[in-house]
Amino acid sequence: MNSFNINRRRFLQGASASLALSTLGAYGMDVINPAKTFRVALIGTGWYGKSDLFRLMQVAPVEVVALCDVDKNQLAGAAKLVSERQKSGKAPKLYGDYRKLLAENELDIVLVGTPDHWHALQMIDAVKAGAHVYVQKPISVDVMEGEAMVAAARKYKKVVQVGTQRKSTPHLIEAKKNIVDAGLLGKVSHVEMCCYIHMRANGNPPVTAAPDFLDYEMWTGPAPLRPYDGLPHLRWWRTFNEYGNGIMGDMCIHMFDTVRWMLGLGWPSKISSQGGIYVQKEGKSNITDTQSAVFEYPDLNCVWQHRTWGAPNNPDYPWSFTLYGDKGTLWASTMRYDFIPAEKDGQKIHRDVIYEREKYPEDLTEANIELNAAPATRLHMLDFLAGIEKSNRPVADIEQGHISTASCLLANLAMQLGRPVVYDPVKREVTGDAEATRLLSRAYRSPWVHPDVSNI
Repeated sequence: MNSFNINRRRFLQGASASLALSTLGAYGMDVINPAKTFRVALIGTGWYGKSDLFRLMQVAPVEVVALCDVDKNQLAGAAKLVSERQKSGKAPKLYGDYRKLLAENELDIVLVGTPDHWHALQMIDAVKAGAHVYVQKPISVDVMEGEAMVAAARKYKKVVQVGTQRKSTPHLIEAKKNIVDAGLLGKVSHVEMCCYIHMRANGNPPVTAAPDFLDYEMWTGPAPLRPYDGLPHLRWWRTFNEYGNGIMGDMCIHMFDTVRWMLGLGWPSKISSQGGIYVQKEGKSNITDTQSAVFEYPDLNCVWQHRTWGAPNNPDYPWSFTLYGDKGTLWASTMRYDFIPAEKDGQKIHRDVIYEREKYPEDLTEANIELNAAPATRLHMLDFLAGIEKSNRPVADIEQGHISTASCLLANLAMQLGRPVVYDPVKREVTGDAEATRLLSRAYRSPWVHPDVSNI
């Protein structure tokens, strides 16, 4: 109990007191049982899998009982770090097949930090095994996977939190409460979202034999089997549509999800998109380097644009969203926000991201950590735990993650077909478009079987 209370105090000391107290109250931290130790497993021990696990370990009493990865070197490195960090000092059990991990351990929580093409099967199997799940975004690589994931969470009555931690970012929570909800923007009738970060890992590495320490067959799983051309970790796998949905699926989902949360938006009424590989044609990458999309709502369009080349239109906001209201404008990102009133003599408001370096000095020595995202992920984990304790839906519930993910996937589908799409989430079809409806589900590579809502 002392450990949990210390973590709670450390959080309170970090953010501004009023903001921290309001977010903790809203997220229901007080209902978390400090005497309970959660039995946790992580599937996918790469960069963000470990980051999510370490943030959870910082804010709640957990015992990491098992880790799974198809890369033995990555798995061993993660096991060493976990045993050093957890209070018991115990080394977790190690697995190369997540199905065996789930079968051999009784777990409270499973974190899914694998590449996108694995999310659906692993989340569904984890809730079937009796665990609550924290799954990284985007939740799926096709729309029907997402539908099955929502159905599984509901059928097995498990809490599933999606790693869209912008909803738990302190300065964005403040912007929603004090700017949007307070009416300072007035009527919002246009939204712009963008990413101009040069993150498309375009290259031409040679095809080679996969190393002995990597089970490339299992890494590929249900996705098409590409010739092995180097370790797929970090950015390389994201550059191929075989495993994900490009910058749209990776970066747009964060901004679009945040906009939906701030404005209380559900499914778009229509989605259109255009784009392609316009500049970076020299490498193997098959995801777009330039793309725009429009998510339509009544009297409101949410417009997305990304380029993995050239300069951003605003250097302070290279990955961001902008809400345009008749009374003011809100620029916001993971790093800051700026409110600009329409009236010339109105008061501008600026806030920067909150860091917690002093409270969590271990963050400063963690490889590849996103220091700006760490406080948000910690709060996101606390909201996840509160959802488990109260048996209610967390702030980034799987259904909301599905709407945001599927909308981005539908944008790619609209670009592929060259026409807008209208998705009916009740009928689970694209209205009046049989070809588009067939493309809502990708073919799985044998022997893996695509999940089906009807037999979850």
